[in-house]
Amino acid sequence: MYRIHPIKHIGVVATRLQGTDGVSLETEKWVELLKNMRYECFFFTGQSDWDPERTMITPMASFAHPEVEEMHRHFFGTKTRNVSYSEQIHQMRKALKNQLYAFIDKFQIDLLIVENALAIPLNIPLGLAITEVIAETNIPSVGHHHDFYWERDRFMVNCINDYINMAFPPRLNSMVHVVINSEARKMLSYRRGISSTVIPNVFNYHQKAPGIDDYNRDLREKLGLKKDDILFLQPTRIVQRKGIEHAIEVIHRLNNPKIKLVITHSAKDEGSDYYDRVLDYAELLNVPVIIKPEIFKPKRIRCEDDRKCYSIWDVYPHADLITYPSTFEGFGNAFLEAIFFKKPILVNRYSIYQSDIEPYGFDVVAMDQYVSDDVINKIRHVLDDENRRRAMVEKNYELASHYFSYVILEQKLKELLINFGQF
Repeated sequence: MYRIHPIKHIGVVATRLQGTDGVSLETEKWVELLKNMRYECFFFTGQSDWDPERTMITPMASFAHPEVEEMHRHFFGTKTRNVSYSEQIHQMRKALKNQLYAFIDKFQIDLLIVENALAIPLNIPLGLAITEVIAETNIPSVGHHHDFYWERDRFMVNCINDYINMAFPPRLNSMVHVVINSEARKMLSYRRGISSTVIPNVFNYHQKAPGIDDYNRDLREKLGLKKDDILFLQPTRIVQRKGIEHAIEVIHRLNNPKIKLVITHSAKDEGSDYYDRVLDYAELLNVPVIIKPEIFKPKRIRCEDDRKCYSIWDVYPHADLITYPSTFEGFGNAFLEAIFFKKPILVNRYSIYQSDIEPYGFDVVAMDQYVSDDVINKIRHVLDDENRRRAMVEKNYELASHYFSYVILEQKLKELLINFGQF
């Protein structure tokens, strides 16, 4: 690929770089390693709690912008597009293009990394703007795709196939594509004729896992737990594909009143229907569920009214078992975090787990889409037998350290940058 000068400044483009969602967390890992490799990183996004001196925030780039949300509601579930929305798309595309050019000029960007904004069509004008800027400048670019529109049923019926085919993702001379699992690589090739590289989600297993200290020692109390309560941790958002009803059924069938389910993330991230379903199901089965996303932040801070807020890492050391009964995941950040904290895990064998994680031989309590007697018996064994628990978590830590560490990511990033004449 043609380039007129060495790459020094990298621009990261995303709809949101904020909080603890999977895209933001994985982007942060890439940025950390790129900085270690002596690149300077800058950020273009619609929402951010990252370094303000290196970030250009353009509210229209957020999928939560009111105009973007209004268009989104119109685009899906119908096959006819009102002409006024076509005009609005292009007005916003032009405005976003101007902002992207300003970002590239201000920070002297040599390479763009686009984080999921060209994969999932949450912000159509942004995807079109990014695509046109790359086509017009031939700037070296990496499309880092975490999940695609065809992986979500709600995107399949729409009135914007013309725009989706143009930009989600685009075929561009100066862009290489990265996906996070092998199934996505196959489907991207099949649906779009685009080749890609698989770079799985990773974790820094060479750092020491934080434990219970003076700051987080009171977290159980803040969650309303007693000292002898058993904490089952669901470290995800409350959205349908997370399969949280399975965790509730597990606790019901274990028939131990001391087991409590703690859910850490945003309660109504994709509407309230599934959130209400989870609470109703928990009440029906008499399972205590604790949902306090307001006390969990990306890092330890003092929140409103000088309240103490905790990081997600503060709750892991208190957990007795991690529930991860998702029906679909792009990869599995929570799975890697549970291994880092050496906690036993309940996993639903979602497709990507079966193809990209399970073959390495991880020792987990695995379920196949429903809770069986065998699953319940295995969880009881894990909770009751300390030796079994220790053997499980140590084996998992060793495997993850080998296959999903920062060493792997650094190697993959170097291979990517070779495409642009680096190294």
